[in-house]
Amino acid sequence: MIDTWVPVLGGLVLLVAGGELLVRGAVQAAGRIGVSPLVIGLTLVGFGTSMPELVTSVQAGLRGSPGIAYGNIVGSNIANILLIAGVSALICPVIVARSALHRDAAVMLAVAAGFAAWALAFPMSRAAGAVLLVLLVAYIWYVIRQERAAMNGGAIHDKGAALAGADPGLAAGAPRGGLLVPLLTAAGGLVLVVAGGSLLVRGAVALALGFGVSETVIGLTIVAVGTSLPELVTSVIAALKRQGDVAFGNVVGSNIYNILGIGGTTALIAPSPVPPGIAAFDAPVMVGVSVLLVLFAATGLRIARREGAVLVAGYAGYTWMLWP
Repeated sequence: MIDTWVPVLGGLVLLVAGGELLVRGAVQAAGRIGVSPLVIGLTLVGFGTSMPELVTSVQAGLRGSPGIAYGNIVGSNIANILLIAGVSALICPVIVARSALHRDAAVMLAVAAGFAAWALAFPMSRAAGAVLLVLLVAYIWYVIRQERAAMNGGAIHDKGAALAGADPGLAAGAPRGGLLVPLLTAAGGLVLVVAGGSLLVRGAVALALGFGVSETVIGLTIVAVGTSLPELVTSVIAALKRQGDVAFGNVVGSNIYNILGIGGTTALIAPSPVPPGIAAFDAPVMVGVSVLLVLFAATGLRIARREGAVLVAGYAGYTWMLWP
């Protein structure tokens, strides 16, 4: 059993370390060639912090393990809302920007409901994957246009703010220098993420066999939480710094990326049906907790500690229901 856990834990460590290096190097390189912080937050930081989920789901799909691939996507979204938002609210009440609630939370609800409905009726084909990626590009383009006009941070840009709070070197206005070190840092991070994803998928499959549980359960729990560690770390650090407003945008932005970006890429590269258990139960749960998050956020434009406790308790109950 120890031999089974070693690749899982090693893969998680490589994913987290590689994701951090990838984001740090990419953001520093972009800043040094004059790319705006808004575009960095919407693209490089958004994709970078979602890279562990992306690599893990694609590799699982290519290995013929759709339970891990789509369990990772749906499970990460559920963990983002119940665990990450809940823990963040327990540390510091989460302040919700009205623009993030009206625009980004609405998009999160729409894509979650759309994915859940599609998964029940149709397989995730290459055409479906292409549509999801087009929708992601359209969303990013729309947000950039809005934010340039309003000069007001949006959900995925808040992922950049969270990382800037966690590492001052990522903040806008950091000293400029050469490109070689940032590019090598990003490349090294990418290598670690790919290696970590391969290890994690291999270990997760062996773990499922060893425990006698389905790959889907492993994907929805261990893999999902493990690949969400970058979001968990940035949200908790932001909460500790009393930047509770960052956590909501971080969670909502991550959930949009997971479905449109990771779901779309996985379907495009390794098309397959979403496992029936996920389509019938876990995807509707994802929609339900998304609605719950928006309801909490809409009451006073904040998620209080009591509501955070409800979210964390909900994740404990959900995990208990999954494990036999």
